Amino acid sequence: MRRWMILLLGLTMQQANAQRSKYADVLDLRTTPPTGKSILDNVFSDMGAWHAYALPARKEDNGAFIGPLIMGMEGEWLSGAFSRLAISENGQPLDLSAAHADIRYFPGMLQQQLEINQLVILLQLIFVSGREALLHTAITNKGTGGRKLDIRYYGQSRKHVVIDAASSSLQSGGFVVQFPAGTVITADSLNYSAVNKEIVIAAGKEYQQTQVQAYYPDAIRKPATYDFDQSLTANNQRWNTYMSRYISAAPHLTDAEKRLAVKCMVTLITNWRSSAGDILHDGVFPSINYQGFYGVWSWDSWKQAVGIVTFHPELAKDNIRSMFDYQDEHGMVADCIYADKSENNWRDTKPPLAGWGVYEVYRQTHDTAFVKEMLPKLIRYHEWWYANRDHDQNGLCEYGSTDGTRIAAAWESGMDNAVRFDSAVMVKNNDEAWSLNQESVDLNAYLYAEKIYLDKLLAVAGEKPRYAQQAVLLANLIRTKFYDAGRGFFYDLQTKTGNLVTIDGPEGWIPLWTGVATKAQAAQVLKKMKDPRKFNTKVPLPTLAADHPAFDPMKGYWRGPVWLDQVAYGAQGLRRYGYVKEARMFEQQLLNNAAGLLTNGPICENYHPVTGKGLNAKNFSWSAAHLLMILKNK
Repeated sequence: MRRWMILLLGLTMQQANAQRSKYADVLDLRTTPPTGKSILDNVFSDMGAWHAYALPARKEDNGAFIGPLIMGMEGEWLSGAFSRLAISENGQPLDLSAAHADIRYFPGMLQQQLEINQLVILLQLIFVSGREALLHTAITNKGTGGRKLDIRYYGQSRKHVVIDAASSSLQSGGFVVQFPAGTVITADSLNYSAVNKEIVIAAGKEYQQTQVQAYYPDAIRKPATYDFDQSLTANNQRWNTYMSRYISAAPHLTDAEKRLAVKCMVTLITNWRSSAGDILHDGVFPSINYQGFYGVWSWDSWKQAVGIVTFHPELAKDNIRSMFDYQDEHGMVADCIYADKSENNWRDTKPPLAGWGVYEVYRQTHDTAFVKEMLPKLIRYHEWWYANRDHDQNGLCEYGSTDGTRIAAAWESGMDNAVRFDSAVMVKNNDEAWSLNQESVDLNAYLYAEKIYLDKLLAVAGEKPRYAQQAVLLANLIRTKFYDAGRGFFYDLQTKTGNLVTIDGPEGWIPLWTGVATKAQAAQVLKKMKDPRKFNTKVPLPTLAADHPAFDPMKGYWRGPVWLDQVAYGAQGLRRYGYVKEARMFEQQLLNNAAGLLTNGPICENYHPVTGKGLNAKNFSWSAAHLLMILKNK
């Protein structure tokens, strides 16, 4: 049997397994073998790998792991179940569908334990790099006599299967499986079989084998050799470090909230992609479940980094770097980037939260080198806004685009189809820059906050702060230009008419999150946030007031659903002004009423404010990141 080592965390392997077992099945990964490009269910990936798996939901799939899902510019299932275990004895197959099955997802590992005919079959799947996973099989003879077994893995691919008999490996569509030496592999086009014959297992003894299953998004290569026991120990150590780092800093959490925190980590790690192609640093996809999100987005990355740094600081840093790898000569950061850079979206950028992201990473890590690395880039990005998105050069910026289209300008806000932009039109700033004819309160509040963060980062780098006076002037403009005293709320401003765009949305509480509102203004904003006719819904703080005629949570995207970043900004803003009780109330409403958060359902892109139903993409990264912030601040 295995000899377990002592973890660096000071836990024996038994203790570590107990800790990991506590968080088993925080996400339901059981599914039936899928077809084509449908990615409706939860999957498991780790370490930035570009392939993923799931657990079997049917007894006839016992002994198989579902997948792999291959992730490139789009996701596609290479197979419903590429690796299926079959065991024969004396020419007779064992019916694994009749086995007693314990099938579990542990953070960082898929596991099946099957018991049949005095055999205990343990299958474990872990990732060991951003390219390679290990499928380990251990068969223990619990009987009193020896057993002679034929052990076979087989499956079907949607791509042609090519065998390399000399190396006991096969390849299909860039997916490589390295079998143990001596395995006999046969294939006919899309099907393969890999057999180890006449394996003798004495009474009380165990047979083990390990396969390397790898997907190489760049160039196919021979997989590395791994010791499974050492790899499992390292895997256990790594995941216990993730969990312990976060949970030890949040001892106030209930057991259900701790499980939610681990589910958030699982979501972010599954969406992590290691550098490949034109993605030069590791980044995090918004969601593995939606084909349109197979890239890295800018304001997603800033938000994700603030959540990720609580358990994986190096990934948080790389997530930020991945976007600034594509900062242009003017200082602009692309909206999103892809493994094929020709697909990068330069039509717009996203709201300026990068300084906040870098400062929060520094606050957790005290990494001054990272600050010095990022600071010149942050300054260029900040100054780009005023050079390219301040149409009348009055110190107040607008969302816009590089191609003059209104749709790209609305994308730049991050609130793609928000009602407040319905009547906006484009005005030209220069040959490569257009603005909406609407100065946005959230944008300018973010820019105010960025000035504060930039001065803090300058101080960390040993440089003289330079933005304090600008921040004072901008704060005064925000308080006087964007606030409607009669309505008690902040709104966007039409540049030509000077009229406020009096649509009640979450942009109205962003000045609280950034600390720019006066105490009196914050008190009035709170009244509107607490109004059940507007924002105090079952799942609170929707993206459009519930009494607005365009309120449409099911189809609205940014016209009614609850987005968790906006809930977090609202609650944190209230705390900033001393409204701790109200902040906790909104946070608890979210946790209690958003479907699946405190059970093993996926974390969704957004939620229905009235029913609590999860909406749009599943396993959404910035939702997970903001939940980690919300839980830590409770």
